[in-house]
Amino acid sequence: MIRARPVALVVALAVALFRPAGAHGAEEPAGVVRALPTRADVTVPVFWVRQNAAPATLVLLPGSAGGIGRVVPGGWPESQNVMIRSARLFAAHGFNLVIVSRPSDIADLDYAARVSDDHMSDLRAVAAFAREAGAAPVWLVATSRGTISAAAAAIAMAGRGLVDGVVLASSIVTHHREGALPYQRLERIDVPVLMVHHRRDGCRLCDPREVPTQFERLSGAPIRKLVIVDGGSDLRGDPCEAFHWHGFVGMEAAFVDLVAAWIKRPLP
Repeated sequence: MIRARPVALVVALAVALFRPAGAHGAEEPAGVVRALPTRADVTVPVFWVRQNAAPATLVLLPGSAGGIGRVVPGGWPESQNVMIRSARLFAAHGFNLVIVSRPSDIADLDYAARVSDDHMSDLRAVAAFAREAGAAPVWLVATSRGTISAAAAAIAMAGRGLVDGVVLASSIVTHHREGALPYQRLERIDVPVLMVHHRRDGCRLCDPREVPTQFERLSGAPIRKLVIVDGGSDLRGDPCEAFHWHGFVGMEAAFVDLVAAWIKRPLP
């Protein structure tokens, strides 16, 4: 097993500007909304983007209640969650995208729902769709409460060949929420894992001091890396919401570049 190297600290990423989609020289791809049947009388809406010769298909899992916001015809999801507002930047790196909304039978993907059997069934169906439709390796890329879903799904799908890697950003590491990383069998994740966390994340559920402990529990991952970043600008609102350090505000492009580079070439 490859041992993890010391935590990497990325400093002064605030200088990176939010690049518009297409900054890598490609025309912005179009996306479509699909309602994937996952369980009896239940569908999971996804925003699906396919590109030629994509290096991977990213299954983007937002936090909070799990919604992706309104999608106008010909447009993109309008949620301000960092995973959704940065989707165009991920697409600019050439990835296929499956942006996952909450299932049709619930209004809130709360903590208990994110580790439920129903949610695992939904995510297995999403991962199977991503693998078949995208014809590329499938990565679960999650932020905040979405990291509960991503970790639980990677554990549930271990050994099934549906998921090739996981990215956990602004992870829920508290010991006071059902399903948070301390309560999951992280050692059962058997694919590469990247953890990204802001050094000054002020969300009480995501204390940066707790992150290294959870990272060390990823002992089954063949490759793993923890990157603690700094930087950002124009902070506003709740420290647990989208436009604070928790949401990598003001450094979205640097965040996406970091994640994209590691997915394309995972190194410890």
